[in-house]
Order: sequence, then C-alpha cells, then structure tokens
Amino acid sequence: MDLGIAGRKAIVCASSRGLGRGCALALAEAGVHLTINGRNEQALEATAAEIKRISGLTPHVVLADVSTKAGQDALLEACPDPDILVNNNGGPPPKGFREIDRQAMLEGVVQNMVTPIELTQRVIDGMIARQFGRIINITSASVLTPLAGLDLSSGARAGLTGFLAGVAREVAYANVTINAILPGIFDTDRIKTMVAKQAELKNMSQEAIRQERINAIPAGRLGQADEFGKACAFLASSHAGYITGQNLLIDGGAFRASF
Repeated sequence: MDLGIAGRKAIVCASSRGLGRGCALALAEAGVHLTINGRNEQALEATAAEIKRISGLTPHVVLADVSTKAGQDALLEACPDPDILVNNNGGPPPKGFREIDRQAMLEGVVQNMVTPIELTQRVIDGMIARQFGRIINITSASVLTPLAGLDLSSGARAGLTGFLAGVAREVAYANVTINAILPGIFDTDRIKTMVAKQAELKNMSQEAIRQERINAIPAGRLGQADEFGKACAFLASSHAGYITGQNLLIDGGAFRASF
C-alpha cells in the first residue's frame, strides 16, 4: 500500500534503537524525510546509514536528550516544520514504588509526559496551518494494565494519554491527528534490562524469566520492532485521517479484555 506520505517530513524521537528505530525505518520505506534522535552516537549513525540504504535519503541526525529544552531546540532546528511527530523516550528503570523518591518522580514525569506535550505544543500550529499533521505517542500497555515495577512509567504515560485526549478532538478539523501506540513486550534493549533485573530479584536465570514472559503472551513470542514500526507508519499515513484520539494496543493478545 502506498501510504501517501512520500516527501513528508518527520521527527522521530529516541529513534537510534528499539521501537523508535522501527518507526523511523518504516517511515523511511514510505519515502519520508527523517530527523532522528538519540543519545548514543554510534547507534544513531548506524540507524542513519540504514535509513539511507532503505530510502536513498540522508536523515538529519540530532545527538541529544529530547527531555531537555536544548535537545528539543536542536530537533526543531533540524526540522522546523514536521508533518509527522513520533514522541518516544526511554522510561524510568523498573523499581518498587517505595523506592521512588520525589526527584525520580519528577524526572519520570518530564521524560514520559511533559516532553511529548512540549513537542506537541511546538509543532501543532504549523500542522494546522498546512492542514496535515500526524502525532503518534509511543506509550505502554501499562497505561491499561498495571505492570509490577513500572508504576512511575505507567502513571506518567497515562497522564500524557489523558492530557492529549481532548487536544486530539480540538485539532481534528484540520486533518491533524493524535494517537498513541501501546506496546506490550517487544524484543528490545528495554526488555533485556527488565529481564535481567527480575532474574536478579528472583534468583532465576534470564532465559527462564524471558520464557515466563513469552508463555504469558497468546501469540507465543515477543513483538518485533519492525512490525511495530509499520503500525506507526500507517497511523502517520494519509489514509489515517479519520483515526484520532485512539490507543492502539500491540501486545500479542496479552491484555485480556473483550472491549
């Protein structure tokens, strides 16, 4: 399917690895001009090289922490008029709620709620003026169902979801959509970190913990970043203008609900 976004411009935050990278590569396949971001220069350059291989287009590369004003300024200097914004950022490390102090709470909220709101504020009026905009927030399945040790991440991402729900309806008239993708367990660096932490706490092997996770997923496997990216690219497409204010859960059926 032609997604109808070739030549459009996109900022994909935290896109050097994992799900953000999957989104960037899928948008590259659709012919989108990309601005990518990360804090690991080697990983970022490797992603940039892959984007050029796929699309023939050289992306703008912004080595920065998107949670900072300087990082956001750098992104918007590289791409001042994005048609597509994919909000993504690393989440707080798994930790029992009793261990989370005030500073950690503030940092978690800035990373996973405030930062995507700030970027949305800065790009949305341009999208309205151009009568095209796609904002996709990568949140988490933990917005819908609690996950042990991810209380801070869950709370911040749920706050983002609630904040932007009304905004999505306010700007829909201008062909500007705001949606979220809620990943379950994907085979990324983050899940490796979480598995290692749980293995240590439970005095079990990492492979045993990983298999426990897989056994709880009806699809019988972990998700892959490329399939996540393709869902993101569809929501960014010209065909998705009637989809807004929605939360797309991609978890292999792990969240058990009828509605």
